[in-house]
Amino acid sequence: MLQLFLPFSELIYQKHTQEYGKIFKSHFGPQFVVSIADRDMVAQVLRSEGRAPQRANMESWQEYRDLRGRATGLISAEGEQWLKMRSVLRQKILKPKDVAIYSGGVNEVITDLIKRIYTLRSQGEDGETVTNVNNLFFKYSMEGVATILYECRLGCLENNVPQQTVEYIEALELMFSMFKTTMYAGAIPRWLRPFIPKPWREFCRSWDGLFKFSQIHVDNKLKSIQSQLDQGEEVNGGLLTYLLVSKELTLEEIYANMTEMLLAGVDTTSFTLSWAIYMLAKHPEVQQRVYEEIIDKLGKDQAPVARDVPKLPLIRAVLKETLRLYPVLPGNGRVTQKDLIVGGYLIPKGTQLALCHYTTSYSEENFPMANEFRPERWLRKDNLDRVDNFGSIPFGYGIRSCIGKRVAELEIHLALIQLLQNFEIKISPKTEPVHAKTHGLLTPGGSINVRFSDRK
Repeated sequence: MLQLFLPFSELIYQKHTQEYGKIFKSHFGPQFVVSIADRDMVAQVLRSEGRAPQRANMESWQEYRDLRGRATGLISAEGEQWLKMRSVLRQKILKPKDVAIYSGGVNEVITDLIKRIYTLRSQGEDGETVTNVNNLFFKYSMEGVATILYECRLGCLENNVPQQTVEYIEALELMFSMFKTTMYAGAIPRWLRPFIPKPWREFCRSWDGLFKFSQIHVDNKLKSIQSQLDQGEEVNGGLLTYLLVSKELTLEEIYANMTEMLLAGVDTTSFTLSWAIYMLAKHPEVQQRVYEEIIDKLGKDQAPVARDVPKLPLIRAVLKETLRLYPVLPGNGRVTQKDLIVGGYLIPKGTQLALCHYTTSYSEENFPMANEFRPERWLRKDNLDRVDNFGSIPFGYGIRSCIGKRVAELEIHLALIQLLQNFEIKISPKTEPVHAKTHGLLTPGGSINVRFSDRK
């Protein structure tokens, strides 16, 4: 789900849009940026792209990789190198039928998630409230990422988490936290770094930790595969096994892609699940309709798999509406590869664009009653009806859209379905209003606390 970390908060973008209109220019450090906060202009930019769109100026990411002798991954690569990686990775994680094979592994993680909820709520005063659900969903997302990317389990959701896993989780949380606070290190000119060394130092340290984590798991899988080959056994597996056996990417490229997909796939999924649960708790009438659809199509006890999700349009609508209100990435970036005329203005080749999706997703012009949680706005009236709207494109658009979209949707859809099969999610006395804040990603500004009551 990672597209581009934008420099300003969503409130600043909304304020600038009100003051300057739907297209305006600004500076972020030495970087000149043209911001676009209009659905049709955004659509024009994205539809005019070539075969290898350039996402953003990522010089700091490239500088780190040059410094450490690391390869680029799908997020940081550009041009022909990016096209090659995209063509290799898309074979395993882009098409719905390819992602469907991960249903079993994801469901095993969800079983552990539900057990963990029972444990956590039993520790609450009322026997139902779970505080700070994002901490819980962070661990679910970590475990899901490990299952799909590394083909292993970490034990994040066990009541007695293995010490090595505790250290991994703590280190990753620290790294994600550092990354969020230092991702603008590249905006500090190099000549200033001797005077303000900490941001760049911490930026490199966070990448070091992320690469180390991925490398350990890739190397473990490589040893396992070599052992099978030495014994004359047939080697089968998922994404990582495919990459290591096919050798279509170098080992360094595999390290890089696993690291960048890890970065892209944890916080993004956990934040979205947290917001969805919060919205369902605040809107019991919506939750009841979704639950009735699940019972009608699946029943109470049948664990869903990927092919069941299309039968449940409301659960898909809940995710779309959650991402409209709380897009994990409030904006997207592009560097123009040719001169463009947008909104009557000439934008020269090489200009950094900021596509302000958070602003467009709250536009009444694009979404009537935009501040309200209304999943039904995404439902099709019939098979010919399409509900497309460039006002809300949380996974991006076109060839440079998020390659992990199908995986993220699978993890979130299957989790929401089973949570609703097991629990009625309610407001708790500890549930206080939670507003979004931007720290690169759009995050809950406070602790989300809800009750998980047994379904009667």
